[in-house]
Amino acid sequence: MAAEERDAGRSQRGNQPPLIEGRGLVKRFGGVTAVDGMSIALAPGEMVGLIGPNGAGKTTLFNLLAGTFPPTSGEILIAGAEVSREGPERRIARGVGRTFQIPRPFAEMTVLENVLTGAQGQAGERAWMNFLRPARVAAEERAAVERARALLDFVMLSPLEGEPARILSGGQRKLLELARVLMADPRAILLDEPAAGVNPTLLELIIERILALHAEGRTILLIEHNMDMVARLCGRVVVMAAGRHLAEGRPDEVARDPAVVGAYLGAAA
Repeated sequence: MAAEERDAGRSQRGNQPPLIEGRGLVKRFGGVTAVDGMSIALAPGEMVGLIGPNGAGKTTLFNLLAGTFPPTSGEILIAGAEVSREGPERRIARGVGRTFQIPRPFAEMTVLENVLTGAQGQAGERAWMNFLRPARVAAEERAAVERARALLDFVMLSPLEGEPARILSGGQRKLLELARVLMADPRAILLDEPAAGVNPTLLELIIERILALHAEGRTILLIEHNMDMVARLCGRVVVMAAGRHLAEGRPDEVARDPAVVGAYLGAAA
């Protein structure tokens, strides 16, 4: 799909400026080009699937959008502000959170404590506030615990709040990470393979929670190999191959695209 067509598609989604936009992104690691001139835009409140064969550059693109590392060239905008050189702490402050394909909770901390690590801008983070404004610090800590418990209830982990995170299954760890990200109350969430390694029962719960977050108006970009899940969740799918934009459209359109079929069959071969 040409750039002009993608721009027209964005206009048809309500003439809103993108909440997240990557323009001509390139990321090189030595002699390897992982992302090669990739452009993508997400309108406020949109849920988009990002798919492609293994090695297509999807997670590298996520890392660029989340601020894990800067692009070699190109630019990233959040709500119109150029943020290409900002790190993840600034991206979360701007309302962009992300999860990881393999969650790594603090194993010996409790489930509740893990969620609390996602709280942002607490007065108690500044040592002097604990001496000069102890009441404010205590009030914020109580509010954070209340919010963390509400989020654990949202992801159905409340009964485990006092248990160490190491006891959680793979699917429960993904739910825990989602709750941690939500502690920062992001406007946009980048979800990296939330279905990977998850049993069918927990997968349904994850899908339900993603739909609930989208219903609240949050913008979601989803990397996923489970095409049934992508088709259920996303009105638009962007396909990457060899670090580049390959195709874009509704899930059913993309599934029939000969270029997409060829990319997946080529990867399998």
